[in-house]
Amino acid sequence: MSKFTRREFLKTGGLALAGLTIAPSSILGKSHGHVPPSDRLNIAAVGIGGMGHTNINHVKATENIVALCDVDWRYAKGVFDELPNAKKYWDYRKMYDEMGKDIDAVIIATADHTHAIITADAMTMGKHVYCQKPLTHSVYESRLLTRLAASTGVVTQMGNQGSSDEGTDLVCEWIWNGEIGDVTKVECATDRPIWPQGLNVPEKEDRIPKTLNWDLFTGPAKMNPYNEIYHPWNWRGWWDYGTGALGDMACHILHQPFRALKLLYPTKVEGSSTLLLNACAPQAQHVKLTFPARENMPKVAMPEVEVHWYDGGMMPERPKGFPEGKQLMQSGGGLTIFHGTKDTLICGCYGQNPWLLSGRVPNAPKVCRRVPKAMSGGHEMDWVRACKESPSSRVMPKSDFSEAGPMNEMVAMGVLAVRLQGLNKTLEWDGANMRFTNIGDDETLRTVIKDGFKIHNGHPSFDKTWTDPVNAKAFAEELIKHNYREGWKLPDMPR
Repeated sequence: MSKFTRREFLKTGGLALAGLTIAPSSILGKSHGHVPPSDRLNIAAVGIGGMGHTNINHVKATENIVALCDVDWRYAKGVFDELPNAKKYWDYRKMYDEMGKDIDAVIIATADHTHAIITADAMTMGKHVYCQKPLTHSVYESRLLTRLAASTGVVTQMGNQGSSDEGTDLVCEWIWNGEIGDVTKVECATDRPIWPQGLNVPEKEDRIPKTLNWDLFTGPAKMNPYNEIYHPWNWRGWWDYGTGALGDMACHILHQPFRALKLLYPTKVEGSSTLLLNACAPQAQHVKLTFPARENMPKVAMPEVEVHWYDGGMMPERPKGFPEGKQLMQSGGGLTIFHGTKDTLICGCYGQNPWLLSGRVPNAPKVCRRVPKAMSGGHEMDWVRACKESPSSRVMPKSDFSEAGPMNEMVAMGVLAVRLQGLNKTLEWDGANMRFTNIGDDETLRTVIKDGFKIHNGHPSFDKTWTDPVNAKAFAEELIKHNYREGWKLPDMPR
């Protein structure tokens, strides 16, 4: 490996590793593609100040944390101090170059817009990956990671821990057993955002702290002047870096419908929201995604289904017969309602505490594998388990990219529906080819740059600054597949 530059290795690595699993197995003298259960994985972590810290805490007792990388060393200081023997880095690319031969797996918990490139580079090098939700910032990135997982054979897991919770298992088992009949409508909601959204672009440029590398934080996105409103954490509400409340919570709340109803690509999407700004996610959103009929299961049909998403305080109607005085959203800031032809199934965030509106308690066969203590580290440790198993008998974790990738496309489609709402139509989607089929070549789109609403002497003035009209098809294509900043490039899409 030392004979190649990183760029040369990444260009050829996907082909070279297509039939392999983890590269360090041969380098470290272990049986190829298999880490014995008694051995510890050597894990690197990228993005360690927030959820990355939690992920590390869930694996550090049994595995070796050998390298830590973050673009903000003040935010990451506590983790650096906890793990003084791990080598510290600013730039994940330098970490991969220097530590590649010593790393078995990578935990990635950076801002949304850098998930795909850091994850893709790790997979191309043959490293197992655990990536936080949302898996990616765009549809194309999700498709890429799905295919890279298949071509490289590495173990993958998205950080939507509810997919390993028994509540998700029960939702699937009840629906598959026909307990609520055929489902034609699902409504989902969250109480997010709990960070600022609906903001104008800041007008002043702040001095970049010495502990923050703003260029590395920006990564493949366009370079904006630094302002403290963006980082830490608040990046979630800004389109260049995050995906808003939908991206933050939908991987927890839409995963149960996606898995239980065997969904793949929607055929139609439409979105609406409070004031849509060019740079910042709106304060509240509603998205409707329509999925075509799927192959029927033995005990339940899979007809066309509408999936609705609400956030920012917007909520679905209380189902007929819902107990008076009972709060509609109960567990963990999330809600999912499955409207069946025989009954209504309701659960909270992560699929927790599922129950039927009729009051019946189903006795469905247990057909889903259970993960012990999924909500307190079992999700990460299930990934660790799979990393150590022989590829010939490996049981993949609950949110590996074969499922998490297509499911994240569903989330990214919701963002697209909101950002393209100015076209004033239901958008028709060709999922296999990742393109909208009813945006005309000459259609244009404008969005608001700045909301200048003011009240002067009791009189309101509505003064919005709009973008110039842009070609809608080109704008949509860039949202589907981002044009990365110079110096940043994804691996090629495997065929």
